[in-house]
Amino acid sequence: MPSVHIEVVAATPEQEPILANLLELYAHDFSEFRDFDLGTDGRFGYGRLSLYWSDPDRHPFLVKIDGKLAGFAFVKRGSEVSASKTVWDMAEFFVTRRYRRQGLGTQITHELWRRFPGLWEVRVMQSNVPAYHFWARAISMFTGEAIHSVGIEKGGERWELFSFESKGAQ
Repeated sequence: MPSVHIEVVAATPEQEPILANLLELYAHDFSEFRDFDLGTDGRFGYGRLSLYWSDPDRHPFLVKIDGKLAGFAFVKRGSEVSASKTVWDMAEFFVTRRYRRQGLGTQITHELWRRFPGLWEVRVMQSNVPAYHFWARAISMFTGEAIHSVGIEKGGERWELFSFESKGAQ
């Protein structure tokens, strides 16, 4: 595969409409694994989007590959599972289909984990088997060791939880 240039850039409030559009693609893909209904406006919507610019513990990113928009990531401080307020959480992660299965998503996640050292959690719905394999592989490559998830229940749904530590940029 030829070399590509990956950019993971902090999204500005002016880019919120771009993220809203990408979130529609993400929700459409995710609706295969979770019951998401379209609103009366024909959109899935994402009610927490504006929090990514008003809450200092939330960090929105746009992803570009060779200068072209290719996805996004939402990182936030605080566990969705435990009471830990210091753990980093990969709240949302999306790469458009064109750029999947090329190792680019793994490179993107590694970049984010290096930027935010400390303990991390990544949750995956048990029904989303492709995502489970992606995260297990990406985390194992990052940590250099086999990673094992723990089954949890949250909101009446079954999830797999990966926990690991990032030492930051090295």
